[in-house]
Amino acid sequence: MSSMGPHDLEVEEEEEEEEEEDDEIVRQEKESCNPTEVRMSQIVMPCHCNHRQELSVGQLLKWMDSTACLSAERHAGSPCVTASMDDIDFEHTISVGQVVNIQAKVNRAFNTSMEVGIQVSCEDLFHDRHWRVCHAFATFVTQRTNTGQKVTLRPIAPQTHKEKVEYSIAAERRRVRMVHDDIIKDLLSSGSIQHADSLSGYNAVQAEKTKVESVELVLPPHANHQVNTFGGQIMAWMVNVAMIAASRLCQAHPTLRTIDMFTFRGPSKVGDRLLLRAIVNNAFKSSLEVGVRAEAYQEEGPNRHINSAFMTFEVLDKSGKLCALPRIRPEPVEGERRFQEAIARKKIRLDRKYIISCKQSEAPLSVPWDPRNQVYLSYNNVSALKMLAAKKSWRLSTEKDQVCLYTLEQKSMLSIRVEKVVDVPAATAFALLAELSNRTHWDTHYKECELIQRVDEDDFIYRVVTPSVLQGKVGSPTSSPQEEDILQDFILLTSVRKPCSPGDPYVIALRSVSLPTHPPFEKCNRGEVLCAGFTILETENKKSLIRYYNQASPEVLPYISNDVAGLSSSFYHTFCACSEYLIQNKLHPTAEADQQQTLETPSPTKTLQSTQL
Repeated sequence: MSSMGPHDLEVEEEEEEEEEEDDEIVRQEKESCNPTEVRMSQIVMPCHCNHRQELSVGQLLKWMDSTACLSAERHAGSPCVTASMDDIDFEHTISVGQVVNIQAKVNRAFNTSMEVGIQVSCEDLFHDRHWRVCHAFATFVTQRTNTGQKVTLRPIAPQTHKEKVEYSIAAERRRVRMVHDDIIKDLLSSGSIQHADSLSGYNAVQAEKTKVESVELVLPPHANHQVNTFGGQIMAWMVNVAMIAASRLCQAHPTLRTIDMFTFRGPSKVGDRLLLRAIVNNAFKSSLEVGVRAEAYQEEGPNRHINSAFMTFEVLDKSGKLCALPRIRPEPVEGERRFQEAIARKKIRLDRKYIISCKQSEAPLSVPWDPRNQVYLSYNNVSALKMLAAKKSWRLSTEKDQVCLYTLEQKSMLSIRVEKVVDVPAATAFALLAELSNRTHWDTHYKECELIQRVDEDDFIYRVVTPSVLQGKVGSPTSSPQEEDILQDFILLTSVRKPCSPGDPYVIALRSVSLPTHPPFEKCNRGEVLCAGFTILETENKKSLIRYYNQASPEVLPYISNDVAGLSSSFYHTFCACSEYLIQNKLHPTAEADQQQTLETPSPTKTLQSTQL
């Protein structure tokens, strides 16, 4: 028997993790008792399938929308309609005879809208196998009352560990939805998108040849119990015309891989005619994007734009490999606009997948900073900290004078959590800690803190300089005293978030990014922060439970390991100094004013001291 090396072990562990995730689907179905949870199981019949005897995406979308709507209405206690459906990536196809299991439950309720999480898995009845097909997040709103008033939703009380994580991150997903259209506009305005004129040398297909126009009459079977057209039915019709448009370009049977966010602009009712238009916006090397527009109208009256969607297709050969596709030549003016927007959406999809799915053990750890990726970098920054905070396996390592040090070991990754209750209101503690340069008042490790860029009112980029702690390098704890002048620096994205609703903590998240304008210095080691930051939770008597988290990178691991082993108490002294600073400044009349001024106007470059945390 041959021996396995470290890489083989890592591959085997990853495969085991994937199998465990698939098994988790079954366990969740058996263990979950969320009051908003709705499950649907459907056996795939030939009438649900395409020519390849695979479940059509349109039919799957109808089932997903129906299940999610029932979950939303179970929580709201009133009729609900689909407002939007986030991006969906279809990982696997489903064949005739297999069973589709759909699970939907409300992750979080805001004032008048709620996010419903949808999990789709497939079951092979004859081989007792389960696997994930896709997941999605849909936003539902309640219908107005007879007096025209909106229904205010009661909050969700998450029970399980997974529900608490989804509840926490739902606020960040909501932020992404709200700026979705602005991201496209910003990317187009940057002038970096290819123009159709550059295709003059290609044997491109005229986009007009891919146009599809179809009319559907909304009948009672297409409507829900509120006489509104099912959102899933509209999506299914849109998928149908998009499939035809894609087929006209590639002259083959395409496979739908991705649907960008659906946003419903208005309702449709029984008796409406739905005019569906589709056209190929752009074709890349092995994928193409189809844009679909849905308009509703009566026999008299103007057309109402109710939805637009963008779908990405691929074509596979008999061996399952991607086929090369012909290029597209867009129509003048509007076609050119759609052509460029398709490129922007593809770039955003690729960037988002890299940023959000990048494993934090991979190198480089610092994601390149790009203003066009800002929303996804911020999302990843905050959600990574929230997910770290939500881990269940924290163990108390050391406690001294109510300062507690917890550790979390996951394979080769070590994380710490330091916490203490401080007699300071949470809002004040947040105002003082969110400004990174304030750390000069209570820390002895950092040498400099420079505000590089104010991204917006919630995100900032700093360059901080500390003594190098790399083992065996100049400036590390093992180096000689005469060589302590060597430093290390970090380029940190700082994302600050106020509570979205009562019971939420204040969040200050830190992670490394790389900037072309700030390359590493020759005499300064460039360090990286995986995931770090503070959560601040209001407790009784206007006190705050302050928790600091750090997922150890090689640059700070020596200090953390010394603290965990009891060879050092730097975490205790630093946290005590932080607490004293907050208490001394909690009554300072300009504390919050200084914070607000800093958020509104970038301060000049400053050389300050900060913390090793």
